[in-house]
Amino acid sequence: MTTPASDRTPTTRPGRRMRAVGAAVAGTVLAGLAGGLTVAASAVPAPASLNAGNAPSVDVPTADAVRACPGPARLLSGTPVQGDPQFSPASRTARTQVSGIVLSDTQGTLPDTALGPQGGPALKSIPGQKVPAGTVAQPRAAAIAGQGVDALTLLTAKPLAGTPASTGALTRFDAGDGDLRGLATATCTAPTNDQWLLGAETTVGRTSILTLANPSSSPATVDLEFFGDKPLTQAPPSSRGLQVKPGSSASYVLSGYMPGQANVSVHVRSTGAPVAASIQQSTLRGLTPGGVELITPAAAPAPRQTVTGIELQDPARSKDLTARSGYEDAGAAVQITVPGAADAVVQLRVYGRNGAVQLPGGGVVTAKAGTVTEVPLAGLPAGTYSVSATADVSFTASARVPRGLSADEPLDTAVASASQRIGDSHVVAVGQGSGSRQIVFGVPDGRAQIRAVPVTEDGAFHSAVSLDVAGGTTAVLDAPDKVDGSALTGYVLSASGDPAYGSLLFKGDGNAISAATIVPAAAGARSLPVTVGY
Repeated sequence: MTTPASDRTPTTRPGRRMRAVGAAVAGTVLAGLAGGLTVAASAVPAPASLNAGNAPSVDVPTADAVRACPGPARLLSGTPVQGDPQFSPASRTARTQVSGIVLSDTQGTLPDTALGPQGGPALKSIPGQKVPAGTVAQPRAAAIAGQGVDALTLLTAKPLAGTPASTGALTRFDAGDGDLRGLATATCTAPTNDQWLLGAETTVGRTSILTLANPSSSPATVDLEFFGDKPLTQAPPSSRGLQVKPGSSASYVLSGYMPGQANVSVHVRSTGAPVAASIQQSTLRGLTPGGVELITPAAAPAPRQTVTGIELQDPARSKDLTARSGYEDAGAAVQITVPGAADAVVQLRVYGRNGAVQLPGGGVVTAKAGTVTEVPLAGLPAGTYSVSATADVSFTASARVPRGLSADEPLDTAVASASQRIGDSHVVAVGQGSGSRQIVFGVPDGRAQIRAVPVTEDGAFHSAVSLDVAGGTTAVLDAPDKVDGSALTGYVLSASGDPAYGSLLFKGDGNAISAATIVPAAAGARSLPVTVGY
């Protein structure tokens, strides 16, 4: 039987007594040493890096440069609600191509680059390469010219000496028959955690499909915030906490969230991995195709926005067409999205190649908070324009740009979104295909100098094209099919002087038209402040 500890009688022995005394003495000595160490440590000043307000910076490893290129336009099959739509081919003649450019570093070293479907083998690879021995080191480029694709693709380039690679790419969809007849283009964009997509419609005959792609190895949780013709009283069901798995994409039919809206804007926010978002927008009026477009993110809300690449048609014939039932959206218009709680008093200025033109009412519009307000551009002379808008609160904007003036023929529609100011070394792919390719520049005030260096499919740089653009005017750079005998793939754009903005404008066979944004240039190496505390 074991005796309880409380009932045991302690046994005292000489050896045990001596060990206990020794332990007590050692404990006293150690306590004294500990006190001494504490005093000594407090007397040593903390390193400067640990002082408050003096956080050191730690370099963040440079990641691959990734551009996500929307896949081909597809027809919806059945009547899906929100997610998991089923698709069918657009037409017998439809084709989709991706064109891209990657720049070397200043010494001429090109990064490893690949274009391929998400999660699939590369369709086109560009091995990393240095300037051959005995050759003068100088910058150069490599191009991907008109690579056929049948799915969402990624252009991925490795960093060069800790610096992100400079790349640019463009998706181009053409169809000469079927319900999705028309032209749709989209600049391939880098995944982000916060983006705005504008210019969607969900009224009868209009189809909007949002696609979210997550090219990373981490999951993404996405919240969708919607803005329409009227303020929402609550978030649409199932618009929060959408899961996009690593290396995958997901599609959502916007009419399941916002049915019957002539103007829809979507704010896409993700936690975890960043995502690349795009919208496929199409119109079918009875049996007559009304156009197709690929919409990519616009500039984030700010008190000033500029939209370029607005092509206006004959005002009298456009008025006759929009007066017909079902053709109300066949006229050009600016769409203003106000995300805050306060209404926006917006001043719009419209200017073409020869300067400003007057909007009815002086161009002052009150845009309601939490909604999308449409401002028609009816009555303005035919031509190419930019729109600059300012307000007392933050907003973002886009423009609907239809082409076609007869209800008896297929129409097409472009969506031009507000863009960021052009800075230095934007890589702009213009793609390949029939019809015209233009870069439309708008300078709201002052004067800007724009320099465009052509890049051909052999990777060569050619003599720069320079434009001196006065404030309050729009300038157009027509992209030729060839430069010095080689097919043109794109440009490296830079602007100086006062703020300049730009977008791509494409016109194809018949009434085909499309617009695409100019995305920001590659960022440099990044660092994060790190504060160490104890």
